[in-house]
Amino acid sequence: MPDLQSIYQAKRNINAIINSTPLMQNQSYSDFYQCKVFFKREDLQKTRSYKLRGAFHKLSLLTKKERENGIVCASAGNHAQGVALACHELGIQGKIYMPVTTPKQKIKQVEMHGRNKIDIILVGDTFDAAKEEAIKDSIEHKIMFIPPFDDINIIEGQATIGLEILENINEPIDYLLVPIGGGGLVAGLIAVFNQISPITKIIGIEPLGAASMKASIDAGKVVELEKINTFVDGAAVKVVGKIPFEICKNHLDRIILVPEGKICTTILKLYNEEAIVVEPAGALSISALDYLSDEIKGKNVVCIISGGNNDIIRMEEIKERSMLYERLMHYFLINFPQRPGALKEFVVDVLSSTDDIIHFEYKKKNNRTEGPALVGIVVQNPDDFQNLMDKMDQKKIKYEYLNDQSDIFHYIL
Repeated sequence: MPDLQSIYQAKRNINAIINSTPLMQNQSYSDFYQCKVFFKREDLQKTRSYKLRGAFHKLSLLTKKERENGIVCASAGNHAQGVALACHELGIQGKIYMPVTTPKQKIKQVEMHGRNKIDIILVGDTFDAAKEEAIKDSIEHKIMFIPPFDDINIIEGQATIGLEILENINEPIDYLLVPIGGGGLVAGLIAVFNQISPITKIIGIEPLGAASMKASIDAGKVVELEKINTFVDGAAVKVVGKIPFEICKNHLDRIILVPEGKICTTILKLYNEEAIVVEPAGALSISALDYLSDEIKGKNVVCIISGGNNDIIRMEEIKERSMLYERLMHYFLINFPQRPGALKEFVVDVLSSTDDIIHFEYKKKNNRTEGPALVGIVVQNPDDFQNLMDKMDQKKIKYEYLNDQSDIFHYIL
């Protein structure tokens, strides 16, 4: 675990390049949860993510020869932006491997921050695949690999967030909610709070579909997940870092897993009600508040908003995922009689005035008495869903509900 002296040195190293981001009490969330909720706004960092801290600190420590040789790294986006800006500021040539699935907005930001100092190589579908290729390049060309989280200097840089938090609050922090991807951020914050504010409960938050730290802690060793959901791209890794794991297994209070759909609901709520743009990983800590609502009453709670690099193109998908999670959007395979007026009867006799058809796919087969249609329906309230099902049963409509059939559902959509 990094000591305080090394973390303070990291803070001195990066002060000239980073923004000291605000710690802001959010009144609406505080009122709702009956406590004081503070947001640490790393979405307001220069690269719109905390990753710049660790990347710049690491690169600033390279020897002259290491700088001349250049560096290589792998990233799903935010580490890449931090490395790119650090390369530009320090005059280091860098190669950055990114998954093919990385949002275009993040790729463009990497290009902007690195300018003529970086080359981007898109490879693989996940961060882990990109990392494997980057390490091969590092070994083959004998250049420094800059890891995104499994490195003591990277962890020291991320730990500077903890120093800023404690410098900007005059009362004890009861809970610190931290998103976990590879574990570098939470490891750094544990190092600070364990030494300065040991009363603070540090709770890690992972996406349900990529809970690699929880799996490792449960197993008592670092394990690799066979399959992950890559939607929360800033926190979706198959394998956490060995150094972060060793720190987390002994000092993390607990881990909360948040469904991807709930994360989407939080993204929309922050955008619509707070005018805050966050990426999926940046919404993790705030999404976890519901799971702690009883025990945090009257307490001081800090949520790390880790990043705000969200591509506007993804908003339609985010909205759909949110509505599915909130049980407002439902998909059916419905057998309609192949006669005139069948659809009209369904609309008039089954749907209420607040139900809305948002998807309809049907092809008539002349040699059949019935034909299947893929139908998507949005209800106004979750309770309206049961009323919809009851009406279809009363009318003896033949249907198959698809939301709970994950393989079929994801294939169709």
